[in-house]
Amino acid sequence: MPSSDAPFKPASGARLFPMGARAGLTVCVLLAAVASLVLFCFDPRQYHFYPVCFFHKATGLLCPGCGALRGFHELLHGQLAAAFRLNPMLVVSLLFLFWFGLRYGLQAARNQPATPALRPAWLWLILTAVLVVSVLRNLPGTPFALLRP
Repeated sequence: MPSSDAPFKPASGARLFPMGARAGLTVCVLLAAVASLVLFCFDPRQYHFYPVCFFHKATGLLCPGCGALRGFHELLHGQLAAAFRLNPMLVVSLLFLFWFGLRYGLQAARNQPATPALRPAWLWLILTAVLVVSVLRNLPGTPFALLRP
């Protein structure tokens, strides 16, 4: 019976990512690059071919993602403060996604099994933070206006 402490080593000639997964990842990266190029060239404030927020349209309330598209546009132009002003959760979540992707990539480069390192407590904390910010940005008053796009 093999020890569970032994590091994972793929069989000789075996790949950590199957060819189908690599093709899917390549397609996703290309689509993200095209979407980023479109967002870089066309400001969401001036061009209205971007999708509308159905939650905001139906309720009049700001959802957790309100301002994220404009925030991405500002990030692509190097305006970190403006992006944070439009949607603080976007900037914070991108930092976590970068860390998570870097960790996943390092595991893949070391031929280790890619394991999600998020514990359930972290997921609950993230969900709670998103809900708290969502409620606070919809409250009236000057302090809460800082969370609105």
